[in-house]
This record gives sequence, structure tokens and C-alpha cells, in this order.
Amino acid sequence: MNEPVRLKKRSYWGEVWHRLKKNPLAMSCLTFLAVMLFAILFADILSPYDYTEQDLSIRFQTPSAAHWMGTDGHGRDLMTRLLVGGRYSLLIALLSVAIGILFGMVIGALCGYFGKGVDSVLMRVMDVIMSIPGMMLAICISVALGSGVFNTALALAVGTIPMIARQLRSSTMLINGQEYIEAARSFGESDFKIIMTHVIPNTLAPIIVQTSLYIGGAIMGIAGLSFLGLGVQEPTPEWGNILNNGLGYIYDFSTRWHVIVFPALFIVLAELAFNLLGDGLRDAMDPRMRQ
Repeated sequence: MNEPVRLKKRSYWGEVWHRLKKNPLAMSCLTFLAVMLFAILFADILSPYDYTEQDLSIRFQTPSAAHWMGTDGHGRDLMTRLLVGGRYSLLIALLSVAIGILFGMVIGALCGYFGKGVDSVLMRVMDVIMSIPGMMLAICISVALGSGVFNTALALAVGTIPMIARQLRSSTMLINGQEYIEAARSFGESDFKIIMTHVIPNTLAPIIVQTSLYIGGAIMGIAGLSFLGLGVQEPTPEWGNILNNGLGYIYDFSTRWHVIVFPALFIVLAELAFNLLGDGLRDAMDPRMRQ
């Protein structure tokens, strides 16, 4: 007699990956981001040029076999500068989102778990922060703290904290009355241990989805601050200040278009890819999508 075939049951994350693979748009974005990240990390090996190397004899050279994206106003290879600049753009984006998620998760978990006075005080503080437009808040903090990688990341992170806190607060309030939380209390576990081992791990799925969306928004925010001269400063390359330098030559767009178009494309495509990947992750993590 033939034994019945036993289907291997996938784990939760295995199911998420299985559903994500069925989304061609999300997988295309994931592939694009992987290729871009590889190129950014290994730019020194992939490009034969130094991003600080200047050659005034080839200023504003249009794309060619020698310089695939042309050269800028100082004769520097534009592709090399964009790849190296991507390191700073992505580093600041990841750092700002990490700071925002860390503080937002702590505040949201405390509000949702304890409620009452703690919830009222902290949520009113979050309401005040959310009442200020995100970019305006980032500009004010950047002016106060000054430019630089960490200061720029911190300026963008502050606006992210209330959104993460509100989302985690809602998730925490939903699971706060579940049986396993009551069981943990009955066994005498401390509130801190319950929050760290039961509450936060069970609210990570929506945070992971939002992380991809926030990274895309942070890239645009970093570019905006650098474009205004408040973010990363020259000679350190960053997509925003590279675009700012290029726009100084918009009066001669017909011959110097590449110093504007390519930095703008890097910013737009990176943000679009992270946003579309976030949409794909949201669908893949939706329990209603399980078969």
C-alpha cells in the first residue's frame, strides 16, 4: 500500500515569501533594489574612477563609452558619484527609519499596554509632533542641529516616530486582552517582559511593511534637505546635493541634461521601488491572502 503524501507545512515567513514571489511587480522592485545595493556597495570595484577625481578638460561630457552617465561641472564621473552618493542616501534613510521605529515602538507599546494616563500624555505629545508638516519639522531640526549624516537622519526620524507609535498602539490594544497575555500575567511575568516577549514580536508584521514605505519617503526627504543645503554637504556626494549642483545648469539643459536627469532618476526610482515593494509586502502579509 502506498503511504499518503504528506504536504510540508510552510512557516509564516515561508508563506509570506511564497505569496510575495507570485507578485511580479514586487519581485521586480526587489531585484532592482538588490542590483542597486550591490552596485552601491561595490562602486569602488565596478567603477574605474575616483568620485573625487577632477578633470576640467572633460567638463559636462555627455554619456559615452568612457563615462556612461557623463561628467559634471568639475569633470568628475557622474555615475561613480551617484553610486557613492547612494551609500549616504541609503545609510541616512535606514538610520532615520531605525531611530523612528525604535522610539515609536517603545512609545506605542507603552500607550497600548498601560493605557489611561500614560496613553493620554504620550499620545498628546505625538499629536503635537504630527500637527507639524514632516518636511517643515525636518528643516527646523536640521537648522537647529546643523548638517551631517546623523543630524539629517535624526531630523527625519522625529517625524516618523508618531506614525509608528500610533500604529503599534492600535496593534497592542488589539492583543492586550488575548489569552496568552493574560496567561503571562497569571504566571507573574513583569510588564516589561510581557511587552518585549509577547506584545512587540506579535506586532512586527505591519511595522515591517511600513519600514519599506518609510525608507522610500526618507530617501526623498534626504534629497530634499540636501537640495536645500541642509543635509549632506559637499564634497560628500549625496543624491540631493548632486541634483542641486546639476540644477544650477538648467539654463543649458540641451547640452547638460545628464547632470539633472540621472540624479533625479536615481531618487525617483529608488523611492518608487521601495514603495511598490512595501505594497507587495502588505499584500503578502495579509492573513486574508492565505490559501
